[in-house]
Amino acid sequence: MVLFVSAALETVWATALGESHGFTRPGPTLVFVATIAVSLGAFGYVLRHIPISTAYAVWTGTGAALTVLWGMATGAEPVTALRLLFIAGIVGCVVGLKLVPARPAGGARDSAGAVRVSAGGARDSA
Repeated sequence: MVLFVSAALETVWATALGESHGFTRPGPTLVFVATIAVSLGAFGYVLRHIPISTAYAVWTGTGAALTVLWGMATGAEPVTALRLLFIAGIVGCVVGLKLVPARPAGGARDSAGAVRVSAGGARDSA
């Protein structure tokens, strides 16, 4: 749930960044700064529990889809069947990544299930 909230905040900060006109408008600039801080903080929290590969794909995919949907809802972007189809594809891929178990091939795992890597980059064997 925290990952999806973080992705939704990505939509807010991306929109605010566009509206800030190069950080020349104080209102959108403040919204950008506040929401990017919370979004990345939440994303950092999520990374303690979900592998980066899955978390980043879900975060960026969800944020991108929501940003395009927001653009369509506000009239900033056209609504077309192809755009809706591609957004559905992004959402489908995000759901698929979330449903597939993230199990690395081989390697020792810590208590959270993550593979341990030695200082030299080789996987620890256990």
